[in-house]
Amino acid sequence: MAAVVVRKARDLLKRADLAKAPRRLRHKKKWAATEPKFPATRLALQNFDMTYSVQFGELWPSIRVSLLSEQKYGALVNNFGAWDHVSAELEQLNARDFVTKAHAHGEQEPESSQTSAPSPASWTCSPNLRCFTFTRGDVCRFPPARLGSLGVMDYYLMDAASLLPALALGLQPGDTVLDLCAAPGGKTLALLQTGCCRNLAANDLSTSRTGRLQKILHSYVPQDIRDRSRVRVTSWDGRKWGELEGDTYDRVLVDVPCTTDRHSLHEEENNIFQRSRKKERQILPMLQVQLLAAGLLATKPGGHVVYSTCSLSHLQNEYVVQGAIELLANQYSIEVRVEDLTHFRKLFMDTFSFFPSCQVGELVIPNLMANFGPMYFCKMCRLT
Repeated sequence: MAAVVVRKARDLLKRADLAKAPRRLRHKKKWAATEPKFPATRLALQNFDMTYSVQFGELWPSIRVSLLSEQKYGALVNNFGAWDHVSAELEQLNARDFVTKAHAHGEQEPESSQTSAPSPASWTCSPNLRCFTFTRGDVCRFPPARLGSLGVMDYYLMDAASLLPALALGLQPGDTVLDLCAAPGGKTLALLQTGCCRNLAANDLSTSRTGRLQKILHSYVPQDIRDRSRVRVTSWDGRKWGELEGDTYDRVLVDVPCTTDRHSLHEEENNIFQRSRKKERQILPMLQVQLLAAGLLATKPGGHVVYSTCSLSHLQNEYVVQGAIELLANQYSIEVRVEDLTHFRKLFMDTFSFFPSCQVGELVIPNLMANFGPMYFCKMCRLT
């Protein structure tokens, strides 16, 4: 009897203790499920620290602090405005046209240094592009672009490294051009600035992003130029472009969706490292391979494709290029050659910091003295 009383007394004491205990301690599983979550920017940094410290080794601390610091911009001069007057104003700010300077430097190289250079097709730049930057170590900012005397904006502010894929594409007069993942529109605008596009198709799956692209085109390109270049803006699934318009284009730019490394470290909005987008992030390389393969299928035999990302990840860069080339060889018996951009890198090494050990293509890495990028780009030629 005494034992029963003691047992009941213990039960009463336990119930009393539970009543006093905070609810969160009595339901540990529920409490764990609702614990505070890290912001996406912090998750991105943790991910980069784990992966990029291995990929880049001793270079990673420098790249890391640069990514977390303020980005540098370039001013792409609008050739459809009063470009000579705008260029003079930018020069008064002590900015310089890095494209023109690179061309002048390339022309001054002694002939002996040209003997081992790759074929001209691999490093010929798209013409007529003017982009001003401040010199290394100069952290000045450009004033916001304004409406010029001819009714279009004077210049477009962008990461100057984003111009390199458009330059590498090597447009020639009369080319038919596809920008497969065009929004928000900086590279599309650059392609139009060359004056080489007989037809330009600008596509992006997101209708909201193509809306932003349309606004940029209307702000920078006169209507008659848009009509003359036959600019077509669409919101189709880029993975199916090879089926829709195969063997059609002379030049194709495939600037794929990626982890947008710098954006992911600074912005919570539309951050791919949000927990809800984990699966989307994991399948990114597969999507990128499909888009690049579609771009290559849309290219005429003998045409050129430039693949680009704003990510440092070799899984989204070199591995995607190699995967797409293997896919076309195995499934379509199409041969693709990667072009050597070594000479191209030398042209622009005064402005950008390049990673020296890419397996294929070139990678601009952020550096505090030249805080552009990241920007990966690789040029390919479809042979068959």
